Amino acid sequence: MHTLLLFGLAGFFAQLVDGSLGMAFGVTATTTLVTVGTAPAVASAAVHLAEVGTSLASGVSHWRFRNIDWRTVGILALPGAIGAVLGAYVLTSLTSTSAAIWITTILLLLGLYVLIRFAFLKLGKLITAKRPGARFLGPLGLIAGFIDASGGGGWGPVATTTLLSSGRLEPRKVVGSVDTSEFIVALAASVGFFFALSQEHHLNYTVVAGLMIGGVIAAPFAAWLVRRMPPRVLGAAAGGMIVFTNARSLLIAAGAGTALIIVIYTAIVALWGAGLFAAIRSVREEKRVNALAGEDDPKTPARQSEPLSS
Repeated sequence: MHTLLLFGLAGFFAQLVDGSLGMAFGVTATTTLVTVGTAPAVASAAVHLAEVGTSLASGVSHWRFRNIDWRTVGILALPGAIGAVLGAYVLTSLTSTSAAIWITTILLLLGLYVLIRFAFLKLGKLITAKRPGARFLGPLGLIAGFIDASGGGGWGPVATTTLLSSGRLEPRKVVGSVDTSEFIVALAASVGFFFALSQEHHLNYTVVAGLMIGGVIAAPFAAWLVRRMPPRVLGAAAGGMIVFTNARSLLIAAGAGTALIIVIYTAIVALWGAGLFAAIRSVREEKRVNALAGEDDPKTPARQSEPLSS
């Protein structure tokens, strides 16, 4: 029961972040599992199995709030599924040491990207006249699915960020569409891991159930938050936590000395603090500009505060 509650909380927090930002359930949940000593391939398999339930709940929630562009979902999901199966086989083919270094490095880089993107990048302009097509969405889904399964996360950071940067969908529909298509990707990754994992790797289904239950409970709250809460602050907070946790794992694996660990931890905390400060300041500035422009409707702040890559 203790394990179920603990990972239920982890799943709740991970889905709250993912459903609000369109990214980071896998990154957040896999970081938690790897930190407590779970083998990388098993951690990614457990998270993707849990995501089958959480992404379904998230998709239903986003559908109820009309946050989904179904054409984008239909084109993005199949290549994502293919990439996820390939990623599952690649991760399970690595030795345990190589897999640990690979997945921790991917998670750290994704966390760093989330932190920098939501804390420091400026807003872009929306171009909603032309929706993304198959030539754009196909390769994007394939790459994002591969990174997601082989790195324990990455579907959202790759797919959501790229779609936002393209400026072809309004932010809330990017988040909703990516979260909904993740159901197919998570299902495909789970099937891939089921056939690729060796007999010596055993899934802890209590952990899977905890992540799934917590994520399902959080899904409707996250779908609501995407329309209400400034994504900058949540993204900066989650990204910093992911960077800090995975840096610790890499430093331990590298056998780094105490002095080096202190220096790196200090730098990470300083970057994290600066990111949170910048995110809060950006949100306040955006609200001020919107108020001057007469666009300070409290019902639609998420659209104004969604950062796009420049």
